[in-house]
Amino acid sequence: MNATLPRLKSVQLAVSAPPSKSYTHRALIIGALGSGTTTIIQPLYAQDTRITMNALRMLGTTITEKPDRIIVTGCNGTFSNPETTTLDLDNSGTSLRLLASLALLCKNPLILTGSPRMQERPIGPLAEALRHVGGSITYVKNAGYPPLEVSGYLKGGPVTVDGTLSSQFISSVLIAAPYAETEVEVTIPSPPASQSYLDITVDVMRRFGAQVSRDAYARFLVSNLKKYGGRTYVVEGDYSSSSYYFAIAAICGGRVTVKNLPSGSKQGDRRFLDALGKMGCEVTCSGDTVTVERIRDLTGITYDMSSSPDTVQTLCMVAAMAKTPTTITGISHLKYKESDRITGTAERLKSLGGNVQVENDRITIYPALLHGGIIDSDNDHRTAMSFAVLGFGIGGITIRDAECVSKSFPKFWDSLNEVMQ
Repeated sequence: MNATLPRLKSVQLAVSAPPSKSYTHRALIIGALGSGTTTIIQPLYAQDTRITMNALRMLGTTITEKPDRIIVTGCNGTFSNPETTTLDLDNSGTSLRLLASLALLCKNPLILTGSPRMQERPIGPLAEALRHVGGSITYVKNAGYPPLEVSGYLKGGPVTVDGTLSSQFISSVLIAAPYAETEVEVTIPSPPASQSYLDITVDVMRRFGAQVSRDAYARFLVSNLKKYGGRTYVVEGDYSSSSYYFAIAAICGGRVTVKNLPSGSKQGDRRFLDALGKMGCEVTCSGDTVTVERIRDLTGITYDMSSSPDTVQTLCMVAAMAKTPTTITGISHLKYKESDRITGTAERLKSLGGNVQVENDRITIYPALLHGGIIDSDNDHRTAMSFAVLGFGIGGITIRDAECVSKSFPKFWDSLNEVMQ
């Protein structure tokens, strides 16, 4: 499927934010680990979260899907897969990483694999950590990358986890930790990528009954005496997905209002709103509702997005429409996502007439006269959605393989129809 975007001006739009993918993943896994029944209200039904659900089912978890909820019967810390189980996680890095530690709570080994792109995404730091807490790791093809076989048991104790490539390596160990033989002390030697996702992980763990203490992002201590208990859990709205709506207001002018976004959220992608405020938009928050209105021409900024990785490309699109240069820093780990989002974003903007410079951990976007063109999504949902938003600003952009948005935001194209009416 291809999608072509027309140029729009002065958009007026009011929508509700889709549910958070990050919170849905974690609630599913923690609910499956716990005792009793968990009811997840307003979950995100998307390709990635279904991959997690199907994997948990293969481990023996009973999961019932309803239109507005998911019911999970917990395994109380022990998965009963009857034999060595292969989990094909396709292109869901979150699923593969968060489930890897669960292998140490399984009756039989797990083989974790995925798409060709997944097999290019590093897993070595997590595998090394699992070895130190009781795991046995065998790489099926290339050392440090999926597919890999994980077996053993979760003995716990002190462990160092390198999270510079992905905070999910740390989250994976933390989520399994309440079921270790002894308490787990996680030390993080260098500042991790996407720190805010550790806040999300700890938030969900605590809501399900885990006891977690921490020293900022340098050390976490998880008790093995406090397990997860089933509960009713409501998934909050997603700031990452909502960023595309807000960017439409910034790029096209007009006003966009999004409901179901809690003001006290742990989501790091909330910072995208701060960036828009500095670039020329007025941001108003009231309860769980956020309104963005462009009040002047967009001007460039220098901004650290290390804790807001999923909105970097969206901010690049806003920057491409600004009157002065924008430099976005803290982005080196984006080369390991569903695609190399740093190089890919720069090349695609240049194909539309953009002036872009990439240096290690930063990208600078200069003012340029942009034109339409064809954008190959490279099966990356965030590439497709961010360039669609830019399409509304300049017109004549066609997104190839547009259906890849089903990974995180299946209703994305339907919601844009409201913008175009």
